[in-house]
Amino acid sequence: MPGNNLMRDVVLDGRHLSLEQIEAIAVGGAPVAVTAEARKRVKAARACVERQFEAGAVIYGVTTGFGRMANVLIAPSDAVTLQRNLVRSHAAGTGEPLREDQVRATGVLRLSSLAAGHSGIKLETLDLLAEILNRGVTPVVPALGSVGASGDLAPLAHMTLTLMGEGEAFYRGERLPSGEALARAGLHPIELGAKEGLSLINGTEVMTGIAVLALLRAERLLATADVIGALSLEAFLGTDAVFDRRINALRPHPGQAKVADNLRDLLHGSEIMQSHRDCGRVQDPYSFRCISVVNGAARDAATHTRSVLEIEAISVTDNPLIFAEDDEFLTGANFHGQPVGVVCDFLKAAMADVASISERRSYLLLNGEERGLPLFLSRKPGLESGLMIAQYTAAALVSESKGLAFPSSVDSIPTSAGQEDHVSMGTIAARTFEKILDLVEGTLACELLCALAATDFRRPLRSGAGTQAAYDVARERIAPLEGDRIHAPDIATARELIASRALTAAAERSLGQNLR
Repeated sequence: MPGNNLMRDVVLDGRHLSLEQIEAIAVGGAPVAVTAEARKRVKAARACVERQFEAGAVIYGVTTGFGRMANVLIAPSDAVTLQRNLVRSHAAGTGEPLREDQVRATGVLRLSSLAAGHSGIKLETLDLLAEILNRGVTPVVPALGSVGASGDLAPLAHMTLTLMGEGEAFYRGERLPSGEALARAGLHPIELGAKEGLSLINGTEVMTGIAVLALLRAERLLATADVIGALSLEAFLGTDAVFDRRINALRPHPGQAKVADNLRDLLHGSEIMQSHRDCGRVQDPYSFRCISVVNGAARDAATHTRSVLEIEAISVTDNPLIFAEDDEFLTGANFHGQPVGVVCDFLKAAMADVASISERRSYLLLNGEERGLPLFLSRKPGLESGLMIAQYTAAALVSESKGLAFPSSVDSIPTSAGQEDHVSMGTIAARTFEKILDLVEGTLACELLCALAATDFRRPLRSGAGTQAAYDVARERIAPLEGDRIHAPDIATARELIASRALTAAAERSLGQNLR
């Protein structure tokens, strides 16, 4: 995915990096560059490594072995071999490769961390990392094998192989030996110097890269969940009284208030809502009445997750760290992925509950006879099954999401002969977070089909300002349910509408405001 020359460069200084910038490079192909000041810091740190190395200092991972073998001294003449052996031996991942955008996000984070000037790599290495991003060379990185401390050793080792001209890489849609991929892109592999292998494989960038892209997706899904929830509430003839500002002000969670505001705005001017103001019903089932609470809690979880990932994105997480101004190496534990693992587990549980409450709304719409809706939203109940099985699908997806929501970060299996006796499993948390989002998207797609079909039974009354816009966009792609048909293509189309933010964008245009 070469950079698009029409896009503005993302300039890294090793100290500032937004989640949106990561996405712009990883997904959008924005070109990346490193500031002159950052290059000076990198050069100074490298000089510190070489000075200490030449002076015969004992430095972990430079003149010693790794992990439990940290007390084994390495001859200076073996320094290059040590780094090469480290990368090769740690490239022990398995499973299908991570997506290219996830690997690219990892590369952006790794480049930014190294640009901070506390890792001791050569400028040549820094430049090659930038250029493989800019020229679209993406290392093949197996998804499985990281325990999240000391960072993402196995997957980062696979990434580093490409810099050495070993392993495999994707280039322009082909999976190639890395040496060939580099050559086609006009690049050349490098030989790693003292400490460079350790600097390149020790860090939390894989889990963070996966988590950043997943978080941005989750934030967009939450906005769409508000739109679909509003469509469902409207079609169910539910009450919007629970979104009154006065109620939500007495429990001032920011997410709850935002969702309540969104639903009020989406439903504003709805003829459907107005048609039953005096029906005598006081309360709806919780899956309608508590939309702002449940979706709002997920928004607050996303906000906290964002704050943690924003810090992680500008962090230096390898070991040991170099402080060139003090001519000193310090060994620490910044490589431990617990901060990332914990928030991924937090948000994946919150998102699983967004799916859970969505499925309950689908169930009620399909069983809404007391609200004037035919069973399963069928035009000919009995002869036709309507959307009966769409709810089965949603139930299956919710059940699977519940299983994946178990927190990965509470697990720890000691590694490195007990030297690394507590690990984060943060990369597993990030990957399962991503998987749950697929299930949430599918569950919301099933709810959307039910909401559209139920809304058709309320015509000719118009929907609200935002819900009408979303309905119109959806009906451009998904035909009304006039009789039984194969629903899988409709679910797939509904997923596309959700993933592309088409529903949310239509509602936002109608309202003249952002729902995020």
